[in-house]
Amino acid sequence: MSDAFIYDHLRSPRGRGKAGGALNSVTPIELTSQVLRGLRDRNGLDTGILDDVVLGCVAPVGEQGANIARVAAMNADYAQSVPGKQINRFCASGLEAVNTVAAQVMAGQSTAGVAGGIESMSRVPMMSDGGAWAIDPQVAIHTYFVPQGISADLIATRDGISRNDCDAYAVESQHRAANAWNKGYFKGSVLPIVDHLGEVILDHDETVRGDASMESLADLNPAFAKMGAQAGFDDVAIQKYPEIEAIDHVHTAGNSSGIVDGAAAVLVASREAGQAMGLQPRARIRSFASIGSEPTIMLTGPAPASKKALGLAGMTASDIDLWELNEAFASVVLHYMNELGVTHDRINVNGGAIAMGHPLGATGAIVLGTLLDEMERRDLEIGLVSLCIGAGMGTATIIERV
Repeated sequence: MSDAFIYDHLRSPRGRGKAGGALNSVTPIELTSQVLRGLRDRNGLDTGILDDVVLGCVAPVGEQGANIARVAAMNADYAQSVPGKQINRFCASGLEAVNTVAAQVMAGQSTAGVAGGIESMSRVPMMSDGGAWAIDPQVAIHTYFVPQGISADLIATRDGISRNDCDAYAVESQHRAANAWNKGYFKGSVLPIVDHLGEVILDHDETVRGDASMESLADLNPAFAKMGAQAGFDDVAIQKYPEIEAIDHVHTAGNSSGIVDGAAAVLVASREAGQAMGLQPRARIRSFASIGSEPTIMLTGPAPASKKALGLAGMTASDIDLWELNEAFASVVLHYMNELGVTHDRINVNGGAIAMGHPLGATGAIVLGTLLDEMERRDLEIGLVSLCIGAGMGTATIIERV
């Protein structure tokens, strides 16, 4: 088997995912195209060498439909010979896209490809694509369906994670993200997005609040308590987990990931292709894994996915120097830290989606790039990135600097 290397990565800033957000005026295809052009141009890349463009997109309908990967590659003036593929593993789609290109390279069926993702949540709202899991009563009853917010509160209830614990984690995420931006840690990996006149409309993550405090978060009401009671989702969760007497609703808009627009791209290739491109590899992809987990509690998949990836790499948790886990909800990260024995000073050290937002199809590629940049800044060797996923799944990838 061949080795697969990461040569570069680039992302857009993340804009508020609603009308009035800075990126709301940019179509998903244009947002993706700008990132693809940016990755090409800063590497002097002859795109004819690429075997594929694979992009995650969780709501592939409307403006994001019709295989946005191929259409964006054409719109970005990539070589006509480059095919494109859109994939959907819910919140891990961007990382799964990277793993897919890496697998092609490792198997010797590709030499180079671009992977990443797109989600314009202000223009194509979450759940726009429907789906039987939540909508078909027969399927929902059979699988004990509850929304993710109920799942996050179920994790907190089962693990004894309090509202104070979640708010404290969220405040630290905001402070870390603000510090990272103030010190320029993201500058080299974020492409300013421009309008049709070439004027910059956003060059930073729009939702960071460095002034967040325990007091300000304490004023927020639980986001999922009414849904749990009035729609009966608390009862469904308790039916699946009868040892729980009542759901403690601890998550709010302040300790959950933000809805945002964003796109990302990662250049993955073999060593030989990198030499042909005149580029130096930054990291080797050591292993990756995806797993299925119990779908009602839903968001506990990162721990078993990480353990599987560690096993494939012949490693243990003690071999990992730095960790990155998507901050879908505060309880997800706190549960993961307990399961893997990870201390807070080694995970999400520059904040995460609670502060900067979670553009569903793109986040996996974004957090992979964040991990690599910070490993280089700290001169660390091994990193692991993981995401929880709707319907009970988890994906993890281990990278090694070269």
